[in-house]
Amino acid sequence: MPEVTRFAPSPTGWLHLGHAHAALFAQEAADGGRFLIRLEDIDGTRARPEYEQAIFEDLAWLGLEWELPVRRQSDHFDDYRAALAKLEALGVLYPCFCTRREIQEEIARAGNAPQGPDGPLYPGTCRQRSADERAERLAQGEAYALRLDVTKAMAEVSELIWKDRAHGLFKAQPDVFGDVVLARKDTPASYHLAVVVDDALQGITLVTRGEDLLEATHLHRLLQELLGLPVPEWHHHRLITDENGKRLAKRDDARSLRSLRAAGWTPDQVKEAIL
Repeated sequence: MPEVTRFAPSPTGWLHLGHAHAALFAQEAADGGRFLIRLEDIDGTRARPEYEQAIFEDLAWLGLEWELPVRRQSDHFDDYRAALAKLEALGVLYPCFCTRREIQEEIARAGNAPQGPDGPLYPGTCRQRSADERAERLAQGEAYALRLDVTKAMAEVSELIWKDRAHGLFKAQPDVFGDVVLARKDTPASYHLAVVVDDALQGITLVTRGEDLLEATHLHRLLQELLGLPVPEWHHHRLITDENGKRLAKRDDARSLRSLRAAGWTPDQVKEAIL
């Protein structure tokens, strides 16, 4: 059955073999349907035009074709602000004024802090602050993040189920992430909020991405329900690893597609390498 799928890289570095696998997997999963490219460029401090251009060049070299125009997250901040407004109206957001250092110190004082997929959970310091204190600190212009009060959020919904084509049916357990950050004072969306809004607005019917994001889907399913968004299916595929079994990552200088191309590789060789 034809699907609407997407490949959504961040233009913060060169694409590598892991990206090639994800892009090719998404196009094949469309099964004759629509294949979209989305640029997740909210991080304006790291996103660069040369990386964006290289993404298009690398994907075209691999033989991929996609619909135009390409959605750039940085062009759609109002969409994320609208989603935040809906969550605020539900009373499931609160401002957090804690610095990373303060959070680490609080976790250290607590001893055996609860752990989530991304490490120790936020201890909930700012969740307990009064409305008057929050308003005063916001009026003073303090930096803040908007966190999801996950306990309140889960009280707003009934049981949430989601389907992964590789792993079966899941009952969503979004509280494993604790009170996650959904936005910051100067950035109107985190990855978790933006991806949910984008997938809905683009009509994505099948979300394909690496197994490292499987746990995040528990949280995404909650956000979809709170925002009244359609629910796609998911297919979390295997990750491409190096010779030591470590996932390829830009920050580790994984060998880029452009360097492989310069070394004489062909698209077929890339496809063979990721089979």
